[in-house]
Formats: sequence, structure tokens, C-alpha cells
Amino acid sequence: MKLHRALTPVAVATLAAIAAGCSKPAPQQQQMPPPEVGVVVAKAGAVPLVQELVGRLSAVRTADVRARVAGVLQKRVYTEGTDVKEGQLLFEIDPAPLRATLNAQLANLAAAQATYQNNHIAAERARSVAEKGLLSKADVDAANAAERTAAAAVKQAQANVEAARINLGYANVTAPIAGRAGKQQVTEGALVGQGEATLLTTIEQIDPVYVNFSQAVGSLEQMRRAAAKGDVQLYEQGKAKVEITMPDGSAYDQTGTLDFSDTAVDAATGAVTLRGIVPNPQHRLLPGMYVNVRLSLGELKHAWLVSQRAVQRDGQGAYVFVVGEDGKVVQKRIEADTLQGDSWIVTGGLADGDQIVVSGVQKVHPDAPAKAVPWQPEANGQAPQGAPAAAEGEKQ
Repeated sequence: MKLHRALTPVAVATLAAIAAGCSKPAPQQQQMPPPEVGVVVAKAGAVPLVQELVGRLSAVRTADVRARVAGVLQKRVYTEGTDVKEGQLLFEIDPAPLRATLNAQLANLAAAQATYQNNHIAAERARSVAEKGLLSKADVDAANAAERTAAAAVKQAQANVEAARINLGYANVTAPIAGRAGKQQVTEGALVGQGEATLLTTIEQIDPVYVNFSQAVGSLEQMRRAAAKGDVQLYEQGKAKVEITMPDGSAYDQTGTLDFSDTAVDAATGAVTLRGIVPNPQHRLLPGMYVNVRLSLGELKHAWLVSQRAVQRDGQGAYVFVVGEDGKVVQKRIEADTLQGDSWIVTGGLADGDQIVVSGVQKVHPDAPAKAVPWQPEANGQAPQGAPAAAEGEKQ
């Protein structure tokens, strides 16, 4: 019992030393670094006011080629689906009956001229005798009347000859305008022009070509109000640019202009009809085609182009995340109603110099820190279409 009591302090000290050597301080909790996000620096500027619409193509001029005289169609001279010149011969109608009618009218004209000549001589003789007092006034009046009647008959006969000659000319059916001639509507041997002007073919001018589309009257009125305030500069009608995307998605290589804006609103659609004119030298654009129309009506004097990747939406509208100067994320409500390419046109809610989060949006939260690095579109596999904000961000 004495030995146990003597060793107890030593044992206790030894055990305390061993316990002190084995115990380690509790590790401190490591703090996660702020997430890295790609940003672009907002910079306002003039932004083209562009609208994406759907249009349909139509020929600039269309002419129906019809038989203007009755007869049997003898021959088609042109090749269907080819370009023809104005005045080019297209069809031949049997001219024999028309030539016979012309000859008959020429004979009637000769008879009328002979009658007039006889009556003229008789009237001259009557007037000469009357001057000597050897003929009554009634006889002189009768001779003069016969002369005038014969002269009128000559003019009538001349008009009949001219009409017969015109009808004979109609036996050769020519192109009223230059353009592309369509399919033959009546075959050779058919009787045409009997009671009505028979349609033979149609010619369309397709260089240039019209593109017809419509725009909501509310959108036009909004732009006019913005122009009145000075926020928007609208182009004149002949200077508004029209670009076309083909049905297969490829861009058409010719640019047109807006040449017509209707003054009335379609009651059924609430839209205003617009029309552009586009060069078509290679005849790639055909009447009746539906195309996508990119209409440049003017430019916004002060706006931002922000990538779709950066713009978020909730029940209150559109917003973006911005990395502030203190490194913390701020949510900013923006006005983004118009989409241009892969970017939103933002007209309010931003300030020049704002670092807009484009990539890593899902990593950030308001008032949380974030590390801002310039966004590289190429690295993300995207190339924004001329957005001022993206371009400025690449330079940072």
C-alpha cells in the first residue's frame, strides 16, 4: 500500500505527459474561395434597331399574255420558263381570216374614196353653175351634202381598215414586258379569243423582287414615340435595310431596301403591310417563297447588347448579375424586350462599367463574393454577334 501511494504521483505525471504529447489542436475550418465567373464590361452605344419578321416574295411586275383576237393557235415560239424581252414573239395565231378581213376593209375604203371623188366633182360643178344663177340653191345644198356624206364614209372606211390591220397584228402575240415566261396554258390547235381574251401564259419580272411582310401597329407606334423623344433615330423609307434568310437557313448575299409602307391597318391582323425590294440577279429568289426578313429600321442612340447567357428572367422580369467593385454580386433589373441575334437589346437598368456575369451564372448569388475574369467567347464555343458589352469585355 505504501509503494502504490509513492508511485501514484509519478504515474500520474507520466500519464499526463503522454496524453499531452498525443493530443493535437483541432484543425481550423477551411474557407472556400469565391467562384470564378466570366464577365463582360457594359458599355452603351448606338445599337441598330433590327426586327426579325417573316415575308413572302412576289414579282415586281406580272403580265398575263392573252389572245386579243379570235383564231386558232398555230405555234408557240418561246421556250417555257426562259427569260423573254419586251416585244418578243411568243405565239402565232392563224392570220388568214384576219388578213381576209383586212382586204375586205381595204376594198370598202377604195369604194368610199371613189364615191367621194364622184360626189366632190358633182359638188364643184353645182357650185360653179350656181354662181351663174343657173342652178337653184336647193340643188347646190344637195350636192354639198352628198360630198360631205361621201367624205365621212371615207373616214369610216379608213378606221375599219386600221382596226383590221391592228387585229392582224394581234395574230403575232408578243411579250408586253421583259421577264421570265411561264408555262403555256393553251396548246396548239385550240381556238382562242372566242368571246374572251384567252390566257396563253404569264410573264413575271423577278429581278429585282418584292418581299412582302407585316409589322404590328403597336410596335411601329412605340418606335415613333421613341423617335419623338430622341431615343431612336429612324431611317427614311428608302434607306431602311432589308436582309433575307433563305428557307434552308442560309443568308442571301444581296441586301435590299424598304420601299413601301401602307397607310392603313389590316383590321383582321392589326398589322401594317410593308414591302421591300431586293436585287435578284441570279434568280435565286422565286415568287411565292417564304423567307425570314431582317429589317433595320434605325438605331437606338443609347443601349447595351447583352448576351442571352447573362440575362435571367423571373416573375418580375429580366435581370442580370453584376460583380461590384467590392467583389460582391449584385442583381440588377433590366429592360430587355428585343432580341437581336444571340443578344438582348437592353435599354435600361445598366450603367457603363458594370461587370456583367456571362458564364458561371449558376454559381453566384446576390451579396455573395465572386472572382471576375474576362469572358472569352471563343473558349466557350460562342461568338456573340457584335455586342458592345462582349467586345469591351474581351479587351479588359
